[in-house]
Amino acid sequence: MPPGKVRRGFSVPVAVPAPVLLLLLAAGWPSYGLAWASSPYPTFTRNDTLFEHMTLHPDPVVGRVYVGAQDRLFQLDRHLTAELQFDTGPVTDSRECLPPVTEGNCPQARPTSNHNKLLLVDPYSMELITCGSINQGICQKRSLDSVGTVLFSAERPVDTQYVAANHPNVSTVGLVVRSRPDRQPVLFVGRGYTSSHPPISTRNLAQEPIFSYEETAKLSVAGRLSEYDHHFVASFAQRQHVYFLFYRRDLKSQSREYRTYVSRVCLDDQAYYSYVEVPLACRSAAGKSYNLLQAVRLGLPPRGSGGEAGQAEVLLGVFSTHQTSSTRPSEDSALCMFNLDDLDQRINSTRDLCYTQFGRAEGGGEAAYIEYEVKSNCANLPSNTLDAYPCGSDHTPSPMASRVAVEAEPILDSPTARLTAVAVSVRAGHTIAFLGDSKGNLRKVFLGPNGEVEEYAVISIQANAAISSDLLLDQSEEHLFIMTSTMLQKRPVAECHEHLDCQACLSAHDPYCGWCVLEGRCGQQAQCSRGSQAGQWLWSFDMEQQCLTIQSLSPSNISRQEKRSISLSVLGLAVLEEDKSYSCFFHNSESPATVTDMGVTCLSPDPHRVLTGPPGQDFVTVTLSLRFGDVVVTATEFTFYDCTAAKQLSGSVPCRGCVLSRWGCNWCVHQHTCTHKPTCDEGVIIYNEHFKLPTPAPPTTKAVTITTTSPTTTVAPTTVPPTTTTTTPTTTTAAPPTTTTTIATTTSIKAPTTIATAQEPTTTTPEPTTPPNPAMPTKAPTILPPTTLAEATTPIPETTTSEEKEQTTAEELVAEAESETGSPVVTPGNVELDAETEVATVMTEDGQPSDDLATLIPLAFPPETSPLEVVTASPPQELDKALSLGSYVRWGSSACPCVEKVQSSHLLPVQVARKITLLARNLHLFQDTDLDYECVLVIEGQTVVVDAYVEMDETNPSLFDITCQLHQYSYSAPVDEYNAMVYVKRRDTFHVDSSHDLYVTLYNCSVGRSDCSRCHTADQKYGCVWCGGDQSTCLYGDSCSEPIEQTCPAPVIHAIEPLSGLVEGGTVLTISGSNLGQKAEDILHSVTVAGVSCSVIPHLYEVSSRIVCKTKASGGEKTGQVSVEVSGGEFGLSSQRFSYQDPFVMEVSPQRGPKAGGTSLTITGRNLLTGHPSDITVTVGGVRCVIVSEAQDDSVVCVTGSSNRTGDHRVTLHYGNSQRHLHHSAYRFTPNPNITQAAPAKSFLSGGRLIFVSGHNLDVVQQPNMLVTVFPWESIPQRRRRRRSGGEREHEMEDKVLWRHRRIVPEPNCPGDPVCSIVQVCGERCEVNSSSLILCRSPAVEPSVWGSQVDVAFLLDNLRFPFGAVSPQGAFSYEPNPVLHPLNQQEPLKPYRYNPGSFIQLEGENLDLAISKEEVVVLVGEGVCAVKTLTRNHLYCEPPPQQPFPGPPNSGRKREGADTLPEFTVHMGNLNFSLGTVQYDILSLSTFPLEAQVGVGVGASILALIVLIIVLIYRRKSKQALKDYKKVQIQLENLETSVRDRCKKEFTDLMTEMMDMSSDLVGSGIPFLDYRRYAERIFFPGHRESPLRRDLDVQESRRATVEQGLVQLSNLLNSKLFLTKFIHTLESQRTFSPRDRAYVASLLTVALHGKLEYFTDILKTLLNDLVEQYVVKNPKLMLRRTETVVEKLLTNWMSISLYAFLRDSAGESLYMLFRAIKHQVDKGPVDAVTGKAKYTLNDNRLLREDVEYKTLTLNVLMQGGGVNEMQLLPSKVLDIDTITQVKEKLLDQVYKGTSFSHRPHTDSLDLEWRSGVAGHLILSDEDLTSIVQGNWKRLNTLQHYKVADGATVALVPRHSKHIHHDNHDYVAGEKTPMLEDADEGGVRLWHLVKAGEEPELPKHRRGSVRERAKAIPEIYLTRLLSMKVDTGPTQTHTACTRTHISPTHTPGRYCRHTHTAASLEVRTLGQ
Repeated sequence: MPPGKVRRGFSVPVAVPAPVLLLLLAAGWPSYGLAWASSPYPTFTRNDTLFEHMTLHPDPVVGRVYVGAQDRLFQLDRHLTAELQFDTGPVTDSRECLPPVTEGNCPQARPTSNHNKLLLVDPYSMELITCGSINQGICQKRSLDSVGTVLFSAERPVDTQYVAANHPNVSTVGLVVRSRPDRQPVLFVGRGYTSSHPPISTRNLAQEPIFSYEETAKLSVAGRLSEYDHHFVASFAQRQHVYFLFYRRDLKSQSREYRTYVSRVCLDDQAYYSYVEVPLACRSAAGKSYNLLQAVRLGLPPRGSGGEAGQAEVLLGVFSTHQTSSTRPSEDSALCMFNLDDLDQRINSTRDLCYTQFGRAEGGGEAAYIEYEVKSNCANLPSNTLDAYPCGSDHTPSPMASRVAVEAEPILDSPTARLTAVAVSVRAGHTIAFLGDSKGNLRKVFLGPNGEVEEYAVISIQANAAISSDLLLDQSEEHLFIMTSTMLQKRPVAECHEHLDCQACLSAHDPYCGWCVLEGRCGQQAQCSRGSQAGQWLWSFDMEQQCLTIQSLSPSNISRQEKRSISLSVLGLAVLEEDKSYSCFFHNSESPATVTDMGVTCLSPDPHRVLTGPPGQDFVTVTLSLRFGDVVVTATEFTFYDCTAAKQLSGSVPCRGCVLSRWGCNWCVHQHTCTHKPTCDEGVIIYNEHFKLPTPAPPTTKAVTITTTSPTTTVAPTTVPPTTTTTTPTTTTAAPPTTTTTIATTTSIKAPTTIATAQEPTTTTPEPTTPPNPAMPTKAPTILPPTTLAEATTPIPETTTSEEKEQTTAEELVAEAESETGSPVVTPGNVELDAETEVATVMTEDGQPSDDLATLIPLAFPPETSPLEVVTASPPQELDKALSLGSYVRWGSSACPCVEKVQSSHLLPVQVARKITLLARNLHLFQDTDLDYECVLVIEGQTVVVDAYVEMDETNPSLFDITCQLHQYSYSAPVDEYNAMVYVKRRDTFHVDSSHDLYVTLYNCSVGRSDCSRCHTADQKYGCVWCGGDQSTCLYGDSCSEPIEQTCPAPVIHAIEPLSGLVEGGTVLTISGSNLGQKAEDILHSVTVAGVSCSVIPHLYEVSSRIVCKTKASGGEKTGQVSVEVSGGEFGLSSQRFSYQDPFVMEVSPQRGPKAGGTSLTITGRNLLTGHPSDITVTVGGVRCVIVSEAQDDSVVCVTGSSNRTGDHRVTLHYGNSQRHLHHSAYRFTPNPNITQAAPAKSFLSGGRLIFVSGHNLDVVQQPNMLVTVFPWESIPQRRRRRRSGGEREHEMEDKVLWRHRRIVPEPNCPGDPVCSIVQVCGERCEVNSSSLILCRSPAVEPSVWGSQVDVAFLLDNLRFPFGAVSPQGAFSYEPNPVLHPLNQQEPLKPYRYNPGSFIQLEGENLDLAISKEEVVVLVGEGVCAVKTLTRNHLYCEPPPQQPFPGPPNSGRKREGADTLPEFTVHMGNLNFSLGTVQYDILSLSTFPLEAQVGVGVGASILALIVLIIVLIYRRKSKQALKDYKKVQIQLENLETSVRDRCKKEFTDLMTEMMDMSSDLVGSGIPFLDYRRYAERIFFPGHRESPLRRDLDVQESRRATVEQGLVQLSNLLNSKLFLTKFIHTLESQRTFSPRDRAYVASLLTVALHGKLEYFTDILKTLLNDLVEQYVVKNPKLMLRRTETVVEKLLTNWMSISLYAFLRDSAGESLYMLFRAIKHQVDKGPVDAVTGKAKYTLNDNRLLREDVEYKTLTLNVLMQGGGVNEMQLLPSKVLDIDTITQVKEKLLDQVYKGTSFSHRPHTDSLDLEWRSGVAGHLILSDEDLTSIVQGNWKRLNTLQHYKVADGATVALVPRHSKHIHHDNHDYVAGEKTPMLEDADEGGVRLWHLVKAGEEPELPKHRRGSVRERAKAIPEIYLTRLLSMKVDTGPTQTHTACTRTHISPTHTPGRYCRHTHTAASLEVRTLGQ
């Protein structure tokens, strides 16, 4: 086959063991798809989750399998049995929240499914790594022995520990690997885009923090991560590199189509300097591009296509195309193969070009470039860089990418089912690829060494369920793990063991399999011990391979009485070692085998070891197998025939059956035996038509010529062919046969031999190849008896003769022979040869005996038999001996002596002497001159022997007439004819063959002809007459001695049936009698019924005895006789009278019933029993109502059938075709009764428990029953098997559905069935209480039932409801009966003494197993003992307070005078317990002792005293509590007064300061921004310079083109339709982030700023669409966040509109509020680290510690700031302010009239303390003088430097090139989040308080009202209140924000102090 061509194979059905297959087929399963319907392989299925990933235990001995699923982790054993399941979800989570997620910090969190994103085994530490989609994709380490055991999980993970994608549809791949054995393993991860995490990173597995990546151990992306949305498919490590395969959009191309890439990075590269990615292209020759990689595996190439095995690896990947206008893959897919060497070569070439050639190829085009918008370029480094830095360095360019793809053509395509998975297994000389597709099929593909590709098997795993890409081979590559979303299956890579024979193995066409010849099994070549030797292992995949077969047998069958050598021709038989040998087995009889060139030769077994054939069969076929040891190499069928059995099966023709048998049996006439031998002991032998004489070895030869002629026969002489051949008769000419045969004689005959032949009309000879031998002498012919062709019993085939024809006419057989002793002896009937005459053997020209004896013996095969070769082993000496005894030789069945036919009449009347003449043939062969024979007739089992006279036919000596002498025959059977078998036997010996139809017919005229009419109608051949006289009878004519009567008497009617009929007629009337005519025409129009004519039905008429007629309309009810008149005038009347009746239906009862039927109806009326009762049927609305009892004249009872309709239906009685209806009322079919609940579900074995059956329409049931069927446990399996085999499998399912009714089907009779005989069925009639309630008593069962299976059901007329289907408690069960002990256990005969007021306790066993206390009835005489408690062993009841009267006497026993005590009885269902009598103990008041009365009085007094003391104590405590309350109230009033006073003072001071501030503002003015800066900061927050300020950075040559494009873009933006569609399309992209949407909205705002009307129209349209979208979702969420383009557009639009309002109205108030809050906060200390202040509006930012401080006034000297350097500006600061805080306050004072954006940053200035002329000291927050305590370092303050009040300071520029400015350019992409509170070298900074001393909520929890709602101590309350009062006048209308009046970083610090009190945190316009 040419390389690359695909030869599609066939679909291999799943190999299933035969019993399983038969069971599935019997159950109705289709023959295909058995793998997932009922798989014989280990399968794990779960429908409550979705399987997502799978991995295997690294130790193949353990063999565990781990499955990661949605919300589940499964640990399976090697047989896929679940060992452990661990639930991983759902978890309360949100993709927007950081872990740990709580309701407080993430109110939008919802229960979220946890999708398994990564499931890996760390083989180095033997741990399982699992990553889910919740909690930002964090991972855990788990134990391989128990997946529920978590070895590591980050409690508070940082963002670098977020491993997997937290979206279920975003891919994640990974692998655990280590670069060298001495290195720690790491985790390489590739993940798609969900947030700002890198697409590829290296994670720690052994070092803290676990699962985190370092800043350099990742693939850096400078551009937008959303643009580089990788879909990772796989990763693997090979050759010290890690490879990732993924697809994404090609951002460098104009089409931005998806492409597949492979990237590589060195294992040791922790900075990803060596990262290179190359496109992969799977493209067909026709140009179709399969651009989306679905799965990939690494494998070895086929031998011969990629070098020697083991030197190169290939990647097998399945690709698909993508759907039009979608990113989803389509169903069109293909398999492509890439050489890993080619990939590495392209990657290395890309790296080399980028290192040394600026990325340019030889032609000058760009072949390599820097990807991911990283600010790097390909370089021109020295050439030694490649060797010095194979994995790159910090000075080499990275990450690199290639513009040239590695291409491959598909080697297999799948246009209709997307390939989703691939696994590779490499074998010697070829590779096998296992492919999974989206339709749930597993495909097996053969990849040959020369490019052959053949898909040789397709197996359905799970229909329409895509195969997961995790298609894994185990470590030994012997099993394949196949996973879908709900099923995991482990199946061998090849099911070789399923193929039990060679043919099945080779037919499997499986490249894994082959037939191991000498081991007799199908397996892989490595499993075959001699598999490498030629002919020992037959490969299944070789289409030309054939199993070893026995090509031929010689001979193919032998007699079971002989033993001889059998030759087996076996081609390709494997050669054995010298000490090994084969053997033959005839069934179980072993025989050594001798190897020959063509096969082997074996000796048949001894005759006594041959199996006996079955009865009725004359042969036995055994398996002849060639074996090697116990292994069957090949086998065939071999037949042993039995000639004796052939004779026994021949019946009355043993000779013909013998010689006609297909086995070549011969018939010995004198011995009357059938034998396989060629000779008989004496007498004539008749050879079988298939028989061939044995061929002896050739001694000296002499010619013998035998010429056979027959009348009108013309034959040319034929010559023996020179070659040894065996020919089959062929038909070429139709000439009558004459044969001239030249025979070479070899065996001397010592005695005279007579050869007798019948006619042999057929001769078949091969065409001569040589002319006749002229040297053959001829002698005079010997004349044998003539033959007649017409008498031959075998067909005459045509004869093949030579071209030279010689015509002769003769009527004799001429035999010419030459004898050593003289001339032959000629007699009329035989040929005698001298003793020296040799028997002929056909010779060939070379002197060897010929195998073709057809030239000697003419044979013909009957049409029904095949020309089987039959060769006997008798030596020629036996033939010599037989011939020496004078045997006659005959051929064919026509030579058998037989009686052929009856020549006289077959009919013999009884009791009349008659002769029988028979025709026989070939009786002369018996050589019996006396011809003493007997005729034997078999009559009724008795034999009648009659002497016979035999006479030979003079014209034909082979024919004989046999005459059986006169004899009277008779028989007693009541039949008119009797066939008696006739045969002939030689007197006192054996029977002569008789034809099968040789019989005579005896007949008796009187049988069946009891009257004259029947006798006259007898067949004329019988000669019967009606003989008159006193006893008239029908006799044979010659036997009648009385006068013969020609006329018959009048007809007599014996009976009529029925006796009534409908008045409208139509009743079929049967008249029985005698002499009712001799034919139907005699009475056709003469039958009347009650005077009304009756139409005779001719075909039902029986001569003389029966007339059937149909009545006609009578015109009314009447009664009369039936009359019959026979043609001729004879007339007869019936003694019975017939009535014409008109039935009338009156009513039906009941008048309603369920539509399911089963209701017994009683229909009453008049004359209902009319006509035949069998003709009466009842219907109700067209539904059959089955009559269940004999219909009466006034009533009919029937049971309704099932109807599919409800409502009123008419009741109709059908009388044949006539009907009678019930007109006055109708029968109503109601809805079926339905049982919805039945309880309780337990009962004692004794039954009687009340079962409450609830449902609907229950009052229409007539026969409600509760039926119990008991099956002993040991009989259940057998019964199930029997039911299943009987096709009643639905019986197992119908008990499972509540609303599925079941018809009552009676159990079949099963007498003698041990299972059926021990099944017990018992029932209990239920009572209908109402339409919704039936009350049943549980039936009692035998105690032996305990431990058996019980089937309980409710039978509602025609409906059956299994108890288990309607009971919420499950199936009904029986419990052992309870046992109660007598009341007085010590003395049971004495009464139980009861003390009134107490309880009676009963003891027993099993009391509450099947009854509740409410159901137990306990009686004490006639009173009820109320049951209070019922347990397993105790019953407590409360008797009546007074002793009740005795109840009625039990068991009819008369109550005696003294027996007046009540009996204590307990009733539990059907159980009644009598536990003895009860005697009440009545106590009088006088019996209460005086001492007890005194004690009670004393106790009551003490109790009263204690109560009085408690009351006094309570009153005292109440007074004390009231005093404390008043004290607290006074303290609160004092606190309120102090707070009020302080607030007044603070407010007064603030107003004074605000006046000063206002006056300052009048002079300097409020620093408003101009509109341009205002708009830029609104549109592009966080960037000092707008991207619009930058010039168009394009080359001059392209400027015109770019400007033209911008104009066209502007035109498009002015199209409303385009703009709205453009925005909607962008928002539909999943990768379009909220930040991107905000940027697009701002750019659109700038572009449309000059057309605000058009901009407003666009905004209205988009807002309308947004409103419609949120109406469908949740309207409350609308405008909550700026997540859409339209929301940002709305923000920009409102900001534009509000500019004038902010500048003219609200701006001043907002600025004043900000300054007021800032002033108040700055009055007190503010912690620079924690941000907490003494004065704040935010209780969460309150500085609770008392810090001592004082206010300092510093004189500020500013250099180069535009102010006079010598001018000193006083500024107030605190001595505990940090240097940075001091600089901020000084800048506020110096630049109070300058906007924040125009002020210098604090980081750009240093604070210099000047003391004197030369005393200059730079102050900073941290320096060498900083105080360090342990790991705490305190920030420097003015107090630290001891700066005095009034000191002079200067703000000087900082001379450093690393000054940080917040002056970023606009760069598209995500900004790095600012790291707060970062540790530096393990040292923690603090200012006023240490952070650890006052715990603070985490960052992500800040802002939670619930978390910060803490109790405020009184000491801090004054600060908060004063702060709120001070800012109160404006706090309800303004907010603290980054005001647009003067934006800077500073106000944000003060915003934190206004967060809660008056809701001052407002997200203002523009934020």
